[in-house]
Amino acid sequence: MIFSKHRNITRWIIVIASFGIISLILWNTYVFFQHFKEEQRKKMDIWAAAQSDIQQNFLTDNINPVSSKVFFDTKNDNPMIVVNEQNEVGFWRNIDSTMLDNKGYVTKLVNKFKEENKPIELAYFDSELNSNVNLGKLYYGNSPLINKLKYYPLALLLIIFLFGAVVYFFYRSSKIATQNKLWSGMAKETAHQIGTPLSSLIGWTEILKTENINPDYIVEIEKDISRLQTITERFSKIGSLPTLEKADIVQETIDSYDYLKARSSDLIDFELQAPGEAIFVQLNKQLYSWTIENLVKNAIDAMKGKGKLSISIQQLEETVKIQVSDTGKGLSKKQFRTIFEPGFTTKKRGWGLGLSLAKRIIEEFHGGKIKVLHSEPNKGTTMQIELKSVSS
Repeated sequence: MIFSKHRNITRWIIVIASFGIISLILWNTYVFFQHFKEEQRKKMDIWAAAQSDIQQNFLTDNINPVSSKVFFDTKNDNPMIVVNEQNEVGFWRNIDSTMLDNKGYVTKLVNKFKEENKPIELAYFDSELNSNVNLGKLYYGNSPLINKLKYYPLALLLIIFLFGAVVYFFYRSSKIATQNKLWSGMAKETAHQIGTPLSSLIGWTEILKTENINPDYIVEIEKDISRLQTITERFSKIGSLPTLEKADIVQETIDSYDYLKARSSDLIDFELQAPGEAIFVQLNKQLYSWTIENLVKNAIDAMKGKGKLSISIQQLEETVKIQVSDTGKGLSKKQFRTIFEPGFTTKKRGWGLGLSLAKRIIEEFHGGKIKVLHSEPNKGTTMQIELKSVSS
C-alpha cells in the first residue's frame, strides 16, 4: 500500500514537472517573440529615418551616404508600403506591385499592416519653411520569420495536448492491466477455493453409494458435482491463458444447447439450426460453453422467461458464425458497444460481467469476434460470434 502510494506521488511529480517545463518553454517563446518583434520595429524606425533624410536632401543632391546605405543595402524581409496624405503609393517593398493600381487592394493591405504593427510617420524639418514636411506613413507587416514564430506557441500547445493524451492513455491502460490482473487472480483463487470442498463432496458421494440410499439421489448429486467441476475449470482457465485444441464447433454448440434447454422454462421456445457435418475450430470447450451459456441466459432474461430463442450455425469459406437470437426487449443503437463494458447491465440485480467475459473469451483467447448483429427495441436481439475455421 505504501509502495503504491509513493509510486502515485512520483507519477504526479513527473507529470507536474513536465507541464511546468513546457509552460516555461511557452513563456520564453512568447518573450522571445515580443523581443524579436521590437527589434524589427527599431530596424523599421532606422529605415524610415533614412528614407526621410534621402527625401529631404534629394533635390539638393546632398544625400548622406550612411542614409543611402541603410535605405538601399539593408536586407529587410518585411512587406512595406508608403502612402501619402492623398492616399498615393510612394514606395513599396516585398509586395505584389501589379496590384498597386487597385485602390481596394491598397486599402485592404494598409488595414492589415495597421493591425500587425503601428505605422511610422515619415517627415523631415524644412528650415526654409520652418516646419515639418509630411511625406506620408510607412505601413509594414510582419516578416516571414515572425509569421512562422507566431504559430510556434500553438505547436507547443498541441505538444502539451498530445503529451497529456499519452499520459492519460498510459495510466488508463496501466489501470486496465492492473484490473485484469486482479480479475485473473480472483478467478484463480475462486477455482482453488471451490476445488477443496469439491474434492470432499466427491469422496462423500462415493461413501453414500455404499449406503442404502436411493440411487436417484446420488445421480442428482453427481450432476451438481459435475456442474461445480465445470465452473471450477472455467474460472481456472479465465484466470490464465487457456489452451486451445481442435474441436467440432457444431457438436460443442449442440451440447451447450441441450444442457441449457433441459434446464430452462417450458415457456421458452428453443430452436437450433446446425449443419449436418462437423466444422472444426481451435477451441477451449469449457470457455466456449460458458460464452454460449451467458448469451442464452441474457436472451432469456431479455424475454422475461417467455419467448422464442434460436441458435444457428453458418459456415463460410474461412469462418464460422454462431448467432443467438431472441424476441426480447432489444437494445438501442448506443448500447451496441457499451453492453460489452464491465459493469454495464440492464438488469436490476445484474453485475454486468457476462458479456464482458464473453468478449474476452472470444476475442482475446480465441482471436474471434463477438458483436450485436441486429437489435430493435421490443423486437429482439441477435448476437453473433465469428471464429476462424480449420481444415479437418
